[in-house]
Amino acid sequence: MQLSKRLTAMQESPIRKLVPYAKQAKAAGKHVFHLNIGQPDIETPKSFMEAIRNFDEEVIAYTFSEGIPELIDAMIKYYKKYDMHYEKDEILITNGGSEALLFSVIAVCDAGDEVLVPEPFYTNYNGFTSAVDVKVAPITTTPEEGFHLPDRKAIEELIKPKTKAIILSNPGNPTGVVYTKEEVEMLASLAKEYNLFIIADEVYREFVYDDLEFTSFGNIEGVQDRVIVVDSVSKRYSACGARIGSVATKNKELIAQMLKLAQSRLCVATLEQIGAAALYQTEQKYFKSVNDEYDNRRMILFNALQEMPGVLCKKPTGAFYMNVKLPVDDAEKFVIWLLKDFDLDGDTVMMAPSEGFYATPGLGRDEVRIAYVLKEDDLKRAMQVLKTALEQYPGKTV
Repeated sequence: MQLSKRLTAMQESPIRKLVPYAKQAKAAGKHVFHLNIGQPDIETPKSFMEAIRNFDEEVIAYTFSEGIPELIDAMIKYYKKYDMHYEKDEILITNGGSEALLFSVIAVCDAGDEVLVPEPFYTNYNGFTSAVDVKVAPITTTPEEGFHLPDRKAIEELIKPKTKAIILSNPGNPTGVVYTKEEVEMLASLAKEYNLFIIADEVYREFVYDDLEFTSFGNIEGVQDRVIVVDSVSKRYSACGARIGSVATKNKELIAQMLKLAQSRLCVATLEQIGAAALYQTEQKYFKSVNDEYDNRRMILFNALQEMPGVLCKKPTGAFYMNVKLPVDDAEKFVIWLLKDFDLDGDTVMMAPSEGFYATPGLGRDEVRIAYVLKEDDLKRAMQVLKTALEQYPGKTV
């Protein structure tokens, strides 16, 4: 039997494909510090489960395809805090940010079209686009420049007749970059001039450090009809398993057409929506405490990496990731070696090789994404393990 080229051509997740090695390491008695995946250890606000426990209906029935009114209303209030004003027919609830991204690509691109994406990028952008025969055209950024965008001319040269949208995460995954207001306005200007959509993945909006100002594409005047804000409760409220995401746009026609996709999968899970509506009532002080915790972890990780010979890492300013250049011949081989052949008194580390976060062949081969989602003591120990591993790795280049 022959499977579809669409499926077989899809990239395997560079984040999850090494999980069997981690399982083997644990079976061998090793303790693995998981820095490979953005699964926060921050406690989910109790309001989520309390709302679900208080749900008192005899039947868990289908809900509206666009989402339950309580959740949409809660999101409208949330966005108002950021001077983003949406109406009820401008928000669509999705099965996680992943479905929001997939729906957005399907809505604005036909088979054979292209989307511009700053690389390195969230690896699933590849999966979402290739599944519907859309090509990623990379805007290459570098660790030396802190993964900020190249100038307007360099991006303009990448725009082709088949280019339909720009997709980017801000703050960035896997880089932790926070794009400046000037960068956001430059992309908005290009989108307007060349009639492109902007699919703005802003799920890490609250995680910005060093007193930087975050600029949402939802706040840029003159492009509201072409901006699609993708959001999620996963990282904001440490509720990854809830799988509640959303699309928000001032383009009412886009939402109306995208609703056809939502209708085809009937609805998002009822109980998770009930819980998510409660999460959006969380007080602002929650974000302050969580942000402070991640900021502390960021500096523990950054300072430790700065002390390791041959490691290149600019200080990230958002999200909870760092994309780090290592003095190794091949980052994937290094991560496998860490799990199979190395431990420091029973401890080892798992990271995500970065080559799969690039569309340009060969880039990122000596880079890893590190998620600082562990508690302070665990992060410090993980960095001790990494330092020793880099000293002992047979394929080290320094």
